[in-house]
This record gives sequence, structure tokens and C-alpha cells, in this order.
Amino acid sequence: MPNRSTDALFQLVKSLEKSEKRNFKLYAKRNTASEDLKVVQLFDALDKMNDYDEKVLLKKSKSIKKQQLSNIKANLYKQILSSLRLIRDEANIDIQLHEQMDHARILYNKGLYLQSLKMLERLKESAKIHQQLTFLQQALFFEKKIESLYITRSIQNKADLLTTESNTVTSQLVMVNQLSNLALQLYGWYIKNGHARNENDIKELREFFENNLPLTALQAKGFYQRIYLYQCYVWYAFIRQNFLQYYRYSQKWVDVFNEHPALIKVETASYIKGMHNLMNAYFSLLNTEKLAQSIKRFEQFTKQKHLQENENSRILAYQYLFTAKINLYFLQGNFTKGLRLVPFLEQMLKEYDLYLDTHRVLVFYYKIACLYFGSGNNEKAIDYLNRIINQKGDLRTDLQCYSRLLHLIAHYEIGNFELLEYLIKSVYRYMSKMENLSRVEEEMFAFLRKSFHVGAHALKPEFEKLLVKLKKYEGNPLESRAFVYLDVISWLESKINNVNVQDVIKEKYLKTR
Repeated sequence: MPNRSTDALFQLVKSLEKSEKRNFKLYAKRNTASEDLKVVQLFDALDKMNDYDEKVLLKKSKSIKKQQLSNIKANLYKQILSSLRLIRDEANIDIQLHEQMDHARILYNKGLYLQSLKMLERLKESAKIHQQLTFLQQALFFEKKIESLYITRSIQNKADLLTTESNTVTSQLVMVNQLSNLALQLYGWYIKNGHARNENDIKELREFFENNLPLTALQAKGFYQRIYLYQCYVWYAFIRQNFLQYYRYSQKWVDVFNEHPALIKVETASYIKGMHNLMNAYFSLLNTEKLAQSIKRFEQFTKQKHLQENENSRILAYQYLFTAKINLYFLQGNFTKGLRLVPFLEQMLKEYDLYLDTHRVLVFYYKIACLYFGSGNNEKAIDYLNRIINQKGDLRTDLQCYSRLLHLIAHYEIGNFELLEYLIKSVYRYMSKMENLSRVEEEMFAFLRKSFHVGAHALKPEFEKLLVKLKKYEGNPLESRAFVYLDVISWLESKINNVNVQDVIKEKYLKTR
């Protein structure tokens, strides 16, 4: 069977731009006049394939035997990377610093120690400007090696200066390492579990956060120290659904880049992620005006040349831009208008299939399902929810739970009562097993069970009773997940007033305006 997602060489070939493919051909043929190089043949065959299939590949590359394929693939992979390395990227500080380090080592190996030290000084100066601590540490380590092995007389008191500088960089790196570890672990917790489900989750999270946050973290001054510190607080607040704190630290995250605009090109992905969290914070706080302003600003940013030339940054930016636009439609109650984005989203998901992680794809499916549900098209909502429900793995158990709950409500809307009794039991068991049942969900399940025995004429009073019960839980952090993932209040109001969900939300939005 074709396997598009697992063959690393196929993914690399498909990621290349036309200019990069042309550069590789020139690189591969540079030492020979022969046009039938096996690596080039393999490259051409892979480039023409839509999906990776080894049998088809061997059939198209008749000069390559099956026993040779593994070695030729490894050679081709290495040559493609080497050819890409030769294309100078002025905007990539990592590549520039690596090149300077390579030059310093070459000079050292030639016995030109003073020239090597001068190259290291230039490297250090550039690394300091761009806050690249790991390169700074490497340069200092190499510099100490040269000074300890040879009498260079490069500067008086060099030993003391190198020792002080090295200790400073090491202490900064220790702080960055501790904070980045904590930020990553908090993010990992969220990817697996979603928001905090109960008091026990909040207690464990608080203890973990306080035990792993460095004692001097709040005095952090360096660029990366502050970025990772704010990331820690962003995830800590978001998981606990403290959206005001989530907004404050997302803003601090973006502010660090505003203070160091030159580093936006160096850490573009981190800046994009910070803007995404800031826009998501506006959405969580129902701040439509600020969200709309941020979307305009972010959309302008996505058009910048350095971002368009970087595949990773461009894909990441488009993901978060689409997410923010859908969220704005949610807040404004323009679900039907938001459905215009679906063809573009589907095209993006197909075009960037090799690059998108499962978690992000599932989030898009849920948001598309919500657009259809809010506009009254429950059948299409069910189609997208099934894509999430049928996904294997343990990513985002909360997303799986609420997809099943919305799936259940969509079937209720359609009137599939023969299926509903089974679905109620199935979804209830699943959410109980995942420890995902809040009081809001308990009340909803109780209502859905009871509605089977209530005539259609008597349903409206039952909807009104449930609405009164659920309104009591608004503002409770541990109950707010149900309102974040599914606007239950607006759904109930739509049933009471016999209109679509989007009409209820739109009316609320217009009142706030």
C-alpha cells in the first residue's frame, strides 16, 4: 500500500521548491558528465510520484535493484541536504554561526590560532546580538581550548575574562533549560489531557508548576529566559482556564519580541505561536474588537518576504490565521459566513498533509464541525466529528469527549432517536472513563435521557429548566470547559426560541456592540 507519511526521503523531495530541485540537479551532476546517475534517476522518480510506493518506484527506476535501493536512498537524502546547505540563507542566523564555527575550526587545524581566535570573536559578537547562547558557549569552549594549549598572547588577563564570560553564559543556559523544560512539560500535559478536569488536576498542576519553576525565574532578563518564562505561565493559566492571566502572559510573550524586533526573523515560529495565543486569549475573553484588530495585524505579518520564503513558518502562520478567523466568526455568530473558509481549509489540510500534526488537524475538524452545527447543518457536522471520533491515539482526550458530546447533540437535532439511546450510554461511559464528566455534562445527560419520555409539546419547558440549571455554573472554572467547547447556553436558547444557534450568538454580539 502507498505510504505518504512514513518515508522520510519522499517527504523531503516533496518539500522542495523548484529552485531547490534545480540546485540539487546541478549539485548532483557537478563531478560527472553522465546523465544517468542513479541518485538523480531515483530523485526524478520520487518527484513524479503522488504517493510513495516502493514497487512502483523500482518499476520506474529499472537500473536500480531492490538490494541497492536502501543505500541509494540514504545517499540521495544526504546529497539533497548538502545541496540545500549550499544555498546561502542570509536570514538564518543558525546557519551563519555554524559557518563561522566551521571556519574557525579550519583555521585552527591549519595552525593559524590567532586567526581562529579572531573568527571566534566575530562569532561571539554576532551570537550576543542575536541572543544565541548555545553558539556563544561553543565559541567560549573552543576559545578556552586554544588558549590552554597554545601561548597566543592574544590579550592580558584572558583566562579571567574567559572564565567570567563562560560562567555567565552557563548560568543563563541553565535557566533557559529549566524554563524550556517546564514549558514543554506543561504543553505536553495539555496536548494529552486538555484543560484541567477537576480539583485534583488543578492541585497536581499547581504543585508541579511551583516545584519546577526556578526560584530566580521572575528575575529573568535575557530574551530566551523571558520567552520561556512567559510560555510557562501561558500554559499554566490556559490549562486552568484562567483566561485573564492567559491573556496577560500571552501579551508579555509578544511584547518581548516587540522589544527585540530583529529577533522576530530569528525566532519566527515562537513569535507566531505567541501571536496565536494572544488571539486565542481575546477569543476566550470574548473580546471581538481586539481579536479582529490582531487578525488584521497578523495577516499583514504573514505577507512578509522572510516568512513566505520559509515553509515551516508559512504553514504555521496559515494554521493560526485560519483558526483566529474561525474564532472571530464564532464570536460574531457568522457561522454560515465562516463556512466559506472550509474549502480553503480542506485545500490547506491536503496540500500540507506532510507537515501538519494530528493534533492541529483534529482541532480544525472540530471547528469546522462547530461551524456546520451552528449554521444548522447537522449532517455535515456529524461527518467532521466522525473524523475525530475515528482517530486512534490518546491526543486531546477532552477534544475526543466533546466531539462525542456534540456528535450526540447533532443526532438529537436530526431526530435519530433509534440511535440516541445507544449513543447516550456510549458517550456517558467514555466521558466517565476519561474522568471528563462535569456537573454541566451530568445535567445534559440527565436531560437527554428524560427527553425520550417527554412529548414534543412539553420539551420547551424542559429546555427552560435545563437553561436555569446550567446558568448557575457559568463563571466556574471547572465547569467552563463545556461552555468553551460547546456553547450549551446558546444552544438551549436556540431550542427555546426555535432558531439556529448562530442567530442567538449573533443577537448577543449585536447587543454588546
